Amino acid sequence: MTATENFIYKYEGEQRRILLYLHHLLVEDLNLTTKIRYKIPFYDQKSWICYLNPKKDGGIDLAFIQGAALSNAQGLLEQKERKQVASVTFYKLEDIPKATVIEVIQEALLLEEMGI
Repeated sequence: MTATENFIYKYEGEQRRILLYLHHLLVEDLNLTTKIRYKIPFYDQKSWICYLNPKKDGGIDLAFIQGAALSNAQGLLEQKERKQVASVTFYKLEDIPKATVIEVIQEALLLEEMGI
C-alpha cells in the first residue's frame, strides 16, 4: 500500500469514499503521481497540480495550486481569500460532478504544460 493509500484509510465513511474516488480519478484515470506533502496527498505531473485536504467538518477539499490562473468557467472553484489556490469542497460522493472535475483538472494540466 502506498503512503497516500495509508493516509486515505485513516479516514472513515464518506470522507474515505470521497478520498478514494478522487485518488483513483487523479492517479488511474489522469495518470498523475502522488506524494504526501505537508501531511496531505499532493498530485503532480511535472509540478504540483492539486491536493486533497480532509476538513474537520467532514468535507474533502480538492484544491488546485494554480487555481487563480484557471478560468473557472464551470463555477466550481472558490478562492476563499487566497491569492493562488482555489478549491471545491465535497461532502457526499454522489455530489461530485465527475465530468466537470475532469475538465478543471485537464485545464490545470494544460496550464502546467504551458508553464503557468
